[in-house]
Amino acid sequence: MLDIKFVRENPEIVKENIKKKFQDQKIPMVDEVIELDQKVRSVQQEGDDLRNLRNTLSKQIGALMKDGKKDEAEEVKKQVTANAERLAQLEEEQRKLQDEIKKRMMTIPNIIDASVPIGKDDSCNVEIEKFGDPVTPDFEIPYHTDIMERFDGIDLEAAGKVAGNGFYYLMGDIARLHSAVIAYARDFMIDRGFTYCVPPFMIRSNVVTGVMSFDEMDAMMYKIEGEDLYLIGTSEHSMIGKFIDTLNDEEKLPYTLTSYSPCFRKEKGAHGIEERGVYRIHQFEKQEMIVVCKPEESPMWYDKLWQNTVDLFRSLDIPVRTLECCSGDLADLKVKSCDVEAWSPRQQKYFEVGSCSNLGDAQARRLGIRVKDKDKNKYFAHTLNNTVVAPPRMLIAFLENNLNADGSVNIPEVLRPYMGGQDKLIPKH
Repeated sequence: MLDIKFVRENPEIVKENIKKKFQDQKIPMVDEVIELDQKVRSVQQEGDDLRNLRNTLSKQIGALMKDGKKDEAEEVKKQVTANAERLAQLEEEQRKLQDEIKKRMMTIPNIIDASVPIGKDDSCNVEIEKFGDPVTPDFEIPYHTDIMERFDGIDLEAAGKVAGNGFYYLMGDIARLHSAVIAYARDFMIDRGFTYCVPPFMIRSNVVTGVMSFDEMDAMMYKIEGEDLYLIGTSEHSMIGKFIDTLNDEEKLPYTLTSYSPCFRKEKGAHGIEERGVYRIHQFEKQEMIVVCKPEESPMWYDKLWQNTVDLFRSLDIPVRTLECCSGDLADLKVKSCDVEAWSPRQQKYFEVGSCSNLGDAQARRLGIRVKDKDKNKYFAHTLNNTVVAPPRMLIAFLENNLNADGSVNIPEVLRPYMGGQDKLIPKH
């Protein structure tokens, strides 16, 4: 959410930013916000005048009563009562106007970074850099669920009976590999100085609206019926929510946290055939990283965060690339974002395995995450998040890139301590 003062003073910048995000239907909201803001300030001024007058009249009543002028005092009291009624009306009017402003401000997109490429959708995203050489083996690589089935490692049919489409049972070596990757990712981030955390897996609605746009909320979140609780779509939500309504000492920044959680997503809409199996599902587990920092440090942390993911995947012998998200592919709260994509030898292309985002002060402004410097000045923090690793999608890249012609799967050296020392998985079929 933008600062109302910024919108008031820079309406054309805000409108141009909306155009860059190809959301022209939101442009009228800028003028609506400014008009409503003028009304709020007018109402507030009238209310302040009445409060000042109330203080003056209260003193006048006291003086009149002291002088024995009871009738005159009663007349002044009537005026005080009338003013109080008007003040109550003004306060209610101001509340309604502020609600209308907030409703619009919550949908006006954040100002994107000047470096963000302009484009309507993800087809306009721009490749930044590749890490590792993509390898195409001289044998056919099966679909990822077929690889897992060779190890008796997945049961989609039973999961469908129990929970429906978009769920799975992982079994045996594949389930162990899944947990090993999560555990390795946890320790990888701890070794990089991040504090490990297991957060709540449900959050209240005020946290939901604080961390994401309404469009994201509608497409992702599962609501707990009859309660003000939602299942998290990623632990970023509850991790950023941890700082709601806090005033943080600047000297303690940055906060760097890495968190484990299950994630639950509606995944609305139809997806292509390459997204069957366990590519796009309603439940998965993830290791996440978040940073709460000073505004001037957020660009540096943005680069550090995506580099962490690249380094982790390369340590597992998986080639990756980074992709700069264009303006139209950015969620409304994001200032800048990039995807980390892993190489798929079977498909001969890269696919998304993580996303890194700088949200500026948008989440902090919504959630009230403030910082106090040594001079007692207060400002909103910047927040960032990035996927460390999210199996089972990451397992697709792992299995394809470490598969051998005989059906076995190599275990990279860094992962072996988490797999009981195994250096290779041997298929059962």
